[in-house]
Amino acid sequence: MKLSIVATLYRSAPYIEEFHRRMSHAARQLTDDYEIVLVNDGSPDDSLTRAVSLTEADSHVIVVDLSRNFGHHKAMMAGLAQARGERIFLIDSDLEEEPEWLVSFSEQFALERCDVVYGVQEKRKGGFLERWSGHWYYMLLRKITGLDFPVNETTARLMSRRYVQALLSFEEREMEIGALWFITGFEQHPQSVKKHSTSETTYSFKKKIVLAVNSITSFSNAPLVWIFYLGAALLLMSLVFTTYLAVSRIYDNSPISGWTSLMVSVWLLGGLILSAIGIVGIYLAKVFSETKRRPNSIIRDTYGKRD
Repeated sequence: MKLSIVATLYRSAPYIEEFHRRMSHAARQLTDDYEIVLVNDGSPDDSLTRAVSLTEADSHVIVVDLSRNFGHHKAMMAGLAQARGERIFLIDSDLEEEPEWLVSFSEQFALERCDVVYGVQEKRKGGFLERWSGHWYYMLLRKITGLDFPVNETTARLMSRRYVQALLSFEEREMEIGALWFITGFEQHPQSVKKHSTSETTYSFKKKIVLAVNSITSFSNAPLVWIFYLGAALLLMSLVFTTYLAVSRIYDNSPISGWTSLMVSVWLLGGLILSAIGIVGIYLAKVFSETKRRPNSIIRDTYGKRD
């Protein structure tokens, strides 16, 4: 198998037929030895029914039906694990990323002899909130984790077999696939693309916050280090203030007062303690999740013919 195309399905019913038509046309420009692996990530619409009907008309189509919704990142990893091609093209099926990118990605892939060609948006799509939240997400993630991964990259990417095998060797249960793409290494080259807006994003502001917290705690211990330095700073401040009060009492013989400052200190320290416990709790929860070794996804059924 020379080429595998992997895409996930979630509320994708309106786009499946056109995606298949355009993706098949792009693939045939490169080779007749290809497969299109569609992963149904527990989609609540009739995406699965439409995808299965494609397997009856086109032997190149394989449908992997997950037992429930596991999430976009885990569904992509499940699809990559099923791909058999020497090159693997990963793309979203909602047509915001053009299937025709496969051709230009392949040309750059062959010319530059790299392991990955990935798309980078010329300008981030969406409204103000989507662009603003995306900007801060990437900025915070790069700053805190120390990983200099690409900003505004797309799902669409053409990868070599050895790169995909290395990517699949990661066994995290709490994953952020964008960071995994980066830390897998190998030679990765960007290609500037224009991403379209065909539907409302499924990554809400709340979901982006959750994703950011998961990414930071998965790839950096910086929050734990901050807790230590914050505690050390508060200890130093308290020692200085205690010394000041003791000197004032001894030399000025004045009573120590300050009900307001006492209450403020109690609330401040209480909030800091709860925040610190919460951060430590997130890390402990991740350790708990990883030690259980639950599968990232479960395949209920597979449709389509394979040699």
